[in-house]
Amino acid sequence: MAVARPRDTLDNQKHMKLIQMAGAILLLASGAFCQVPGTLVVRGVDGKSVTLSVSDLAKIPQQTVKTTDHGAEVTFQGVLLADVLAKVALPTGDQFHSTGASYYMVADARDAYRAVFAWAELDTSFMDKAVYVVTGRDGKPLSANDGPFQLVAPGEKRAGRWIRQLTSLTVRQAN
Repeated sequence: MAVARPRDTLDNQKHMKLIQMAGAILLLASGAFCQVPGTLVVRGVDGKSVTLSVSDLAKIPQQTVKTTDHGAEVTFQGVLLADVLAKVALPTGDQFHSTGASYYMVADARDAYRAVFAWAELDTSFMDKAVYVVTGRDGKPLSANDGPFQLVAPGEKRAGRWIRQLTSLTVRQAN
């Protein structure tokens, strides 16, 4: 019966560490090469959702908005948030006449940042505030740090609800 010597055990441990590190590197590399393009999930008041890609947004009427971002003049390219939300069930129409103001929209980012808009801020029957889902800035696609989708609310004194790396929009009712 052979007894493992301490040096053999150390060599085996080093060998296992190398295999584990190589496996981790391969896993990360395969994720980088096989990454699925970014999508935006939009959920309506009925719980049903649609998943949109950048090419799906390109089929919606495009908008250009000039605004200021951290003191710099910028031009964003994208679509009206209202046009994106129109793809799902919304709290509009006569059936929501007495409850429409009790709804809100949650915008979520990839890094778990989250912002809320009262439905009355977004519904054109309440006010004329334009909010955008943008995919470009100054004529170029959004950077990986900002995109592929960003929520932009021009005219706000602070950009706290400008959601970079936007991943989902959900319309809910306050209980």
